Amino acid sequence: MLEKIKKDLAVFDAQLVAVSKFKPKEAIEQLYAQGQRHFGENYVQEIVEKQPQLPEDIAWHFIGHLQSNKVKYIAPFVHLIHTLDGVSLLKEINKQALKNERVIDCLLQFKINDEATKFGLTEDEIEAFFASSEYQNATNIRIVGVMGMTTFTDDKTQVRRELQHLKRIFDTLKSTYFIDNQDFEIISMGMSDDYLMALEEGSTMVRIGSLLFGSRF
Repeated sequence: MLEKIKKDLAVFDAQLVAVSKFKPKEAIEQLYAQGQRHFGENYVQEIVEKQPQLPEDIAWHFIGHLQSNKVKYIAPFVHLIHTLDGVSLLKEINKQALKNERVIDCLLQFKINDEATKFGLTEDEIEAFFASSEYQNATNIRIVGVMGMTTFTDDKTQVRRELQHLKRIFDTLKSTYFIDNQDFEIISMGMSDDYLMALEEGSTMVRIGSLLFGSRF
């Protein structure tokens, strides 16, 4: 399955993040042996436990909701935080990045559906976010794109509409705040059920778990 997914992504020049939450290190090692290097985790405790047990060249993506008081645990090694959703979290990531003498890459997470359990910025909050002192002083954070999660539904029309919504947000930010910024290029959207549709709608990074690992071991 890894080979098929990579072929699908190659057509769109998109990147695969293998979502390894709840999976043992042996399962990660199997994909690693096949050339996969980017892995995503949802929980701080789990990513902190796995990181020292696995090869150093793995690029760890944090893709779950991130509490400010837990940033310090992943700041030394995280490759990309997908879930930056407000100025208070931005301030803490910058603080911990500075302590670790790093610049941490982040994606702005946007709420693109109506599910109450989903986190993310809204379009109404964009201007205030970029005008904030926290953003202006964030010297150790590099915002490199956007992330969003679609509704868990069989309604493909709704899913496509939400994917298109995130792409429009990305285009707006690119033309307003990142006009000459070559680092701002990632649109992280699409998972096991909808990654092909997400690619059609402009995704440059997909987060796939169950297709690679199965739903359980």
